[in-house]
Amino acid sequence: MRVLGIDPGLTRCGAGVVEGSVGRPLTLVDVSVIRTTSTLPVWERLAQLEAGIEARLDEYRPDAVAIERVFARSDVSTIMGTAQASGVAMVCAARRGVPVALHTPSEVKAAVSGNGRADKAQVGTMVTRILRLDAMPRPADAADALALAITHIWRGGATARLEAALARTADGARR
Repeated sequence: MRVLGIDPGLTRCGAGVVEGSVGRPLTLVDVSVIRTTSTLPVWERLAQLEAGIEARLDEYRPDAVAIERVFARSDVSTIMGTAQASGVAMVCAARRGVPVALHTPSEVKAAVSGNGRADKAQVGTMVTRILRLDAMPRPADAADALALAITHIWRGGATARLEAALARTADGARR
């Protein structure tokens, strides 16, 4: 399974592609950060994010896109930008028929570190170990995007297989 993880943000949007399956070593395919400048109008920044995400979808052709679920913070302007960036990522994936999964920050932290309250450094360290990297991905948005992809492979893939098995069982029971 190849997953594009997106850590949405209006100024810095992390994008990481990981390949692998549950129980097997995972492989880093690509990691980057799509950046926009705050001097541009929001709609132009969103168009730049769209172009960056589209380019990654075209180049890496993921089987799924995992996006951090937006959660309430005290700074409404940060929430708005994050939600807008998240929406752009969802639309880009939807246009291609690529499944989208939303993972909460605590779910991602728990998946990669075993602690739902892990800090950024702990998440970055575990991403480095899991993907057998020489150095921690920088900035944190890049490491977070990879953590989202890892979480989806480990949890999302298993969830999809369980749902498919349940659907097969239900179909068999109806016959």
